[in-house]
Amino acid sequence: MKVELWLLGNTSFDYIKEGVQIYEKRLKHYLSFSMNVIPDLKNRKKRSEEEIKQKEGEAILKKLQKDDWLILLDERGKQFSSLEFATYMEQLLQRSSKRIVFLIGGAYGFSKEVYNRANAKISLSKMTFSHQMVRLFVIEQIYRAMAILHNLPYHHE
Repeated sequence: MKVELWLLGNTSFDYIKEGVQIYEKRLKHYLSFSMNVIPDLKNRKKRSEEEIKQKEGEAILKKLQKDDWLILLDERGKQFSSLEFATYMEQLLQRSSKRIVFLIGGAYGFSKEVYNRANAKISLSKMTFSHQMVRLFVIEQIYRAMAILHNLPYHHE
């Protein structure tokens, strides 16, 4: 089973890039993990929010395979404690899907078509975070889940 984190656009913040790289390297010891950056749309400033969501959605749906398990990072999604998320990850890793795709949307969220295609929605918090910061939070939580499942001393209760 492969786990992928999909992101819309690159980050310009070096501290986020560095943090993501640290956890990406750690994760590769426990599962097949990769990141996939979907390029930003050109001429964003000339487009409406709805058009941006629609075009981003089309780019996302083109990259998905039929049997991918798509999980949206969404404010209306299910919230987990880290232990609950580890259990959830364990269950996901036992599925017959070839890929688990965690998707962080752009500034305006997801198109209706992406919501309809999603298998699950997860929320990191009731608070709102920039989609740039969410990258680091998600990858750290995936690593934390793997640490919990492998009984590493990373997580403390």
